[in-house]
Amino acid sequence: MIDRRDLSSWISGPPTEPGHYPGRALGLPRTGRGSIARPGRRVVALCIDWAACLLISSAFFHGNSSATLGIFALEQIVLVGTVGYSLGHRVLGLKVVRLGGAPAGIPAAILRTVLLCLVIPAVVFDADQRGLHDKAAKTLLVRL
Repeated sequence: MIDRRDLSSWISGPPTEPGHYPGRALGLPRTGRGSIARPGRRVVALCIDWAACLLISSAFFHGNSSATLGIFALEQIVLVGTVGYSLGHRVLGLKVVRLGGAPAGIPAAILRTVLLCLVIPAVVFDADQRGLHDKAAKTLLVRL
């Protein structure tokens, strides 16, 4: 017979110590400026970015899906690599920074974007809500 406690512990995710919140292990605040961006904001920012790229792709490439992905990748690399945020990030008040708070830079933006475009690394994340793409690039998505 299956014990409900076994099932509920699996559904609720990995155990964490009391007082844990995303970003605590990284020395970030629980909420507000500099805190880890939560999944809801991340998804909305991604949708804004994708919609903008789809509009450009529709206008110039008849909505070709490869062109849309290429435009998305270019947007992420150029904007995140130079100013630290994409269009969607900016609208939602988010910024990509390296561990320690330094700007992401072009090399980290390239690695992060390649993995983001593969999708799976972006949806697998740790207790600090950092996707594998952010962990590999040594970056964080934080609130402004």
